[in-house]
Amino acid sequence: MQDKDNQEFRQQENIVVNKELNIWEALIPVFALVVMLAYNVFVFGDDALSGSNQFILLLGGAVAAIVGFLNKVSYKQMMDEVAENVRSTSGALLILLMVGALAGTWLVSGIIPAMIYYGLQILNPTIFLPASVVICAIISVATGSSWTTAATVGIALIGIGEALGISLGMSAGAVLSGAYFGDKLSPLSDTTNLAPAMAGGNLFDHIKYMTITTVPTIIVTLIVFIIIGFSIDTSGSADVASILTSIDASINITPLLFIVPIVVIVLIVKKTPPLMALLIGSLLGAVFALIFQPEVVMSVTKANTLTFESGYKGILKAITQKTTIPTSNEILSDLFKSKGMEGMLNTIWLIICAMVFGGIMDGIGALSKISSALLKMAKSTFGLFASTVGSCLALNVTASDQYLAIVIPGKMFKKAYEDRNLAPENLSRTLEDSGTVTSVLIPWNTCGAYHSGVLGVSVGEYFMYAIFNWLSPIMTLIFAAFSIKIKQLRGKTAA
Repeated sequence: MQDKDNQEFRQQENIVVNKELNIWEALIPVFALVVMLAYNVFVFGDDALSGSNQFILLLGGAVAAIVGFLNKVSYKQMMDEVAENVRSTSGALLILLMVGALAGTWLVSGIIPAMIYYGLQILNPTIFLPASVVICAIISVATGSSWTTAATVGIALIGIGEALGISLGMSAGAVLSGAYFGDKLSPLSDTTNLAPAMAGGNLFDHIKYMTITTVPTIIVTLIVFIIIGFSIDTSGSADVASILTSIDASINITPLLFIVPIVVIVLIVKKTPPLMALLIGSLLGAVFALIFQPEVVMSVTKANTLTFESGYKGILKAITQKTTIPTSNEILSDLFKSKGMEGMLNTIWLIICAMVFGGIMDGIGALSKISSALLKMAKSTFGLFASTVGSCLALNVTASDQYLAIVIPGKMFKKAYEDRNLAPENLSRTLEDSGTVTSVLIPWNTCGAYHSGVLGVSVGEYFMYAIFNWLSPIMTLIFAAFSIKIKQLRGKTAA
């Protein structure tokens, strides 16, 4: 998806205009989809992502098809647009699979555990809250998952904070601020892959462009927590020795493991194609697993000795299937897991179903009609950014799912951004700044319900302290209002 040929393909995509369709008819599938998704999430809760949401997207596509048939659109035209949409995301789907492979080899090689090991050691009781932000950010970048970070180290930090006399809301807010910073920027995160896939951009260009708003937001967050930290009294000590001991007992920890992520970073800086960089990172992780963690590789296949066959089998299982590193520490048991390529299939399924819905909406001319209406409503570039943020927030509230808050606005606004001569990174960044991070602020959203349950802290308690999460959409609007680093589709970045 990220190469020149595919970029040219996107530029050649035809936008279907249907004069038979009015704006209210174009919005019927959207309203139907939102209602169906809201009810589906209400019924299935966290399990909605296991497949039912994907099917609802297909039902939304069926509603759009009925509207198309009533407005003289042929079945072939709709299917042609679906095929083009799926083709345009083929690179993103391959990258998702390779991200799963990399996560698997980086787990069994000890790279991810090493990041956690060294990250925990920066914890300092005198600056517990900002330290919690940093720790969770490091671990979330390493794992690509805010959910895993909160359910493991987050729980430990909540307990430590409580022992220090710090309110649960403050501790939870610090944990979630750091967790979502990492989730937002990590190439291992599914939402980080999903946003550029919907906007038609490049994964690493998206990550680089996100830092423009994300870095100032996390800096402000840290400053606020530092001020809070110095204004409250703490007592006791933050002892993470047992966790460090458990990591050390399960994994051969050495700074040499960081050679692999450094190599991948260098490849990315050198503008190596993402698929190639991730493939090299996965293969290097496999080599380092055989060199530094032979016992872990053997445990994956339950072999007694490391032979060519057992090593091959262990590495391939880590790449493709769910893998667990045995540990006696319950806090680490969930963190020392990887789903490999298999774990990316739900997200891939979601993208494909979203492309079906979006393709039919394209085919009947609905997206063109909606985009035209949005452009008329958004009289300025700021208005377009504000409309995107508002749509993401509305979907987080109504559809109750962060993935859908990225997928649906991403598809709807893509044409509007192109018409404004805005690069796809503007849209993908705004989707993450408003769709990904605010999901945890809605009590009935899957993310809000999950984190509240895992951390044992209500959304109302941590809402104001989840500073990074509610500040992110504000920051993106500030940058848009003052036209700071708004990248053009053709030409240089606007100052």
